[in-house]
Amino acid sequence: MTAQPNNKSTFDLLAGASGGEAVTPSDSAELSKFARALYVGGTGDVALVTTDGSSLTFSSVPAGVLLPIQCKQVTSTGTTATNIIALW
Repeated sequence: MTAQPNNKSTFDLLAGASGGEAVTPSDSAELSKFARALYVGGTGDVALVTTDGSSLTFSSVPAGVLLPIQCKQVTSTGTTATNIIALW
């Protein structure tokens, strides 16, 4: 399934999240919607693909951090963090 943008073409970055889902990192499956941020519940690295297709890895992300990054996929290769939640 290809990630679909939210109802708006751009996010209102000042507004809080309106929904979310638990993330299962995958090298093939994209998120059901573009995320506006990721909550990381367990310490580790987070590898992702941004909405423009760039691949990034955030190293040593502490538990409880909110990453304000718009993304369409969290990849299993390179991700060691746990309890990740996508927010939109």
